[in-house]
Amino acid sequence: MSTANEKRLNKFISDSGFCSRREADRLIEQNRVTINGNKPELGTKVLQGDTVKVDGKPINAVAENKSDRIYIAYNKPIGIICVTDTNIEDNIIDAIGYKQRIFPIGRLDKPSEGLIFLTNDGDIVNKILRAENAHDKEYIVTVDKPITESFINHMSRGVPILGTVTKPCKVTKQSQFVFKMILTQGLNRQIRRMCEYLGYNVRTLKRSRIMNVELGNLKPGAWRYLTADEMKQINKSVEHSKKTASNGKSSRPKAQNHTKSEYRQIVQNRRKSK
Repeated sequence: MSTANEKRLNKFISDSGFCSRREADRLIEQNRVTINGNKPELGTKVLQGDTVKVDGKPINAVAENKSDRIYIAYNKPIGIICVTDTNIEDNIIDAIGYKQRIFPIGRLDKPSEGLIFLTNDGDIVNKILRAENAHDKEYIVTVDKPITESFINHMSRGVPILGTVTKPCKVTKQSQFVFKMILTQGLNRQIRRMCEYLGYNVRTLKRSRIMNVELGNLKPGAWRYLTADEMKQINKSVEHSKKTASNGKSSRPKAQNHTKSEYRQIVQNRRKSK
């Protein structure tokens, strides 16, 4: 029987500003979390008065005070890693040097640069990252070969990577070697893998926009607080987010071991179904 004072362990850790719920789940699975000296399972509830520790260090509960929430836009330089573990060299926490505990919303690969959000608000992290919410992320990409119309068309329609076919997206040619891409997905190294499938290598990759927030003139390594108007629009866009996380299962057609001719058939079938 649940009480008003109960809270799921991953939410308790996230609400404290230590990390996101996803990262909290990983910490729990790695047996790095204890409640009153015992190692809990995923889904364990924290009761008022319980002592929660990560790596032996206490995690303090925080009041539900939205005025204490921090929302930062950071221009991540190439070489910085989007992890909160400060024992890892070039981690994003040491790089930004913020005085309070914050964590990134999502990731940017080490060789990539550009806009990323950091916060201590675990709830908004989950709402923004849920795939079903389909929030735009814009990238400027430079490749190693001249961009063709065929390349743009294939990238736009979807490419088979990681056992699925990527969702259709907007891709526009900017110059001979540069294109702009707007994604609503966040698969691991998605743009690089898509380009590699089509015989291209990424030379530079910069994220220039997340949802309604532009990178603008923010210099690499610099950060700023999100404005009240930006947060108002973000909160409006996630206000109908489901309270339960996606199960992570894709409804996209599987594409493991597809030949290029099979891939073309997948794309043709998709276009016919529209």
